[in-house]
Amino acid sequence: MQTTSQITDMDPNLKLVDFSQVSPEQLKSQVQQAIKAGHAFLDDLDNETDSPKQAQQALADIIEFDHIGLGLDRSWGILSHLNSVMSNEAIREVHHEILPLLSAFGTRVGQNKPLYNRYQTIKNDREFFNGLEAARKRAIDLAIQSFELSGVALEADKQSEYADIQSQLSTLSAKFSDNILDATQAYALPLTTEQLSGITESGLAMLKAAAEQYVAKQQEAGESVEDKPEYVATLDIPVYLAVMTHAEDRELRKTLYKAYVTRASEFDNHKNSKDEPLDNSQVMSDILALRAQKSKLLGFDNYAQVSLSRKMADSAEQVEGFLRDLANKATPAAKRDLEQLKEEASAQGIESIEPWDTAYLAEKVKQAKFNLSQEEIRPYFPLPKVIDGLFTIVNKLFGVRAVEQSDKVALWHDEVRFYELFDKDDSLIGGFYFDLYARTGKRGGAWMSGFQARYEYAGSSSEAYNQLPVCFMVGNFTPPTADKPSLLTHNEVLTLFHEFGHGLHHLLTEVSISDVAGVNGVEWDAVELPSQFLENWAWDSKGIELISAHVDTGEPLPKEQLEALLAAKNFQSGMQTLRQIEFALFDLLIHAKSPAPDYQGILATLDKVREDVAVMQTPEYNRFANGFSHIFAGGYAAGYYSYKWAELLSADAFSRFEEEGLFNADTGQAFRDNILAVGGSLPAKTNFENFRGREASIDALLRHGGFIDNNEVA
Repeated sequence: MQTTSQITDMDPNLKLVDFSQVSPEQLKSQVQQAIKAGHAFLDDLDNETDSPKQAQQALADIIEFDHIGLGLDRSWGILSHLNSVMSNEAIREVHHEILPLLSAFGTRVGQNKPLYNRYQTIKNDREFFNGLEAARKRAIDLAIQSFELSGVALEADKQSEYADIQSQLSTLSAKFSDNILDATQAYALPLTTEQLSGITESGLAMLKAAAEQYVAKQQEAGESVEDKPEYVATLDIPVYLAVMTHAEDRELRKTLYKAYVTRASEFDNHKNSKDEPLDNSQVMSDILALRAQKSKLLGFDNYAQVSLSRKMADSAEQVEGFLRDLANKATPAAKRDLEQLKEEASAQGIESIEPWDTAYLAEKVKQAKFNLSQEEIRPYFPLPKVIDGLFTIVNKLFGVRAVEQSDKVALWHDEVRFYELFDKDDSLIGGFYFDLYARTGKRGGAWMSGFQARYEYAGSSSEAYNQLPVCFMVGNFTPPTADKPSLLTHNEVLTLFHEFGHGLHHLLTEVSISDVAGVNGVEWDAVELPSQFLENWAWDSKGIELISAHVDTGEPLPKEQLEALLAAKNFQSGMQTLRQIEFALFDLLIHAKSPAPDYQGILATLDKVREDVAVMQTPEYNRFANGFSHIFAGGYAAGYYSYKWAELLSADAFSRFEEEGLFNADTGQAFRDNILAVGGSLPAKTNFENFRGREASIDALLRHGGFIDNNEVA
């Protein structure tokens, strides 16, 4: 089933996309055709008169429909990806035009009783169901749950209302994402020479590159640029952090901070290409109201209950208790962190610490306390070396090896790289793309997109079809210069390891039923387990040896800097933990409220959470929520707590390696077999306990966070 040209000289089961031949209109046509084929299949199901089907035939129908849906997953997956990494008016217009069609089709599938009845027929035939492989049974259970959460049992008028809500939500989420991307890229602040004091060499290079883009953009728009600035600050994360961490000009930091935390809010005066305000205030309120309406239709009290019905956690009360308990344990450390910053502030002549001071002061404290500067160690983490070391670590743990094949495939941008992943016996496992640099038209952050799941089909209506897993791993690191590769901070190294952990979860699956292959079907509060788990090797001295070498000399990271880096692991971890808990509690509470809060209620909830857990005050104008894409434009609604929940699992999983050896291949194989290989084919709790041999414990999380002594038992 091809939606684009197949790449020559590559394994045909990779089903790679020829991005040189992809156009928005072509993808639009392919999505429409795929939706049409899906509707036709459902029309035939609706005309069936010999229901209920026997279990064997019911399963055959389900498999056939899943196969038809492959074309839609593929064409829409490509379009969505391009809208995230190469957004322009043409791609965005087609993407948004397709959204209502996709939403309507998804709703019809979720509410289709003939299809639902086939799943029930299989489930009710206990002998037949029990004879199925575990992955198929799990996929059927999850599908039945999905039908119920899509309103399959609703009356016709309520189903229509549900469909309308889903359509509106998909449009609003896209608008939220557009607004924050446009607001981020609309801001540019030309800088004077005096404002550059303290900014590092790499930071100045980014500011200079931003100035060149700023001038080019003005000229493209037909505007004359009389005084071409040499340096321009933007809100792209690498540039923003370069200023906030190092600029000695406090007013500059304040200006940039305010611009960043008011993006897409009532304080943002920028407009989009249609001359519309980039204000997410009403969008957020509408999203919450619609989610609440959907929850009521489905018989839930609020959206938090809907979200948690498919997660490991049992209830909002349990999650809130977990978060507040962790906040209590982290608060003493956070207060100590703040005292460190206050001492440095006093030395700098700053009477009262403000949020635009924290990164700057933290860097000063780190240099003084640990003799550690992120900028000084950045040359020891050139991206090519980090990638090579990452691949070596993964090979030691799981026996797999990555081979670059970028010159053999068509890519969506010349910065992108493609790799094949091979197993111990040299068999091809799958492929992955790296798109790691910040650029115009690319949304911020880092993510893994499991574009193509492992899948096998041997149906009767067409020839056999086998598909290997392929994923996109995306970052926003500092781009390379003419004479140097991208040089990473250690935080960016951790980000790369994190996303590669997601990638391994997707690629190393041994499940061929795509609904539960890789990350698919994994409870959302467990999906971060492999990603956070892999970060541990970027904190280990032997791991750091493999990923570091000076960009010019090839020398390893000096012992004193390595020791300083490891000693600083938990630096500011208390305040960082409280910040994550603040986000998670806010997300949980706005989705647990009934009725759903309006914009002022959203802000009030965030204020109350900060009052409960934060150790520093936040300016009244801060509109963090207006850019909280994870919950308003991503899959984390009432689920942002998953990062801390999964961190507990990952810390405990890693503690087995601490006991048995960090590069113990047998332990690595056990993790691969019990976590990575099984994907969503078993409940996450079962997978974890199969690996760890017991229930999860919070002890390792508290120890790794520096909240208890290594010898203290929680």
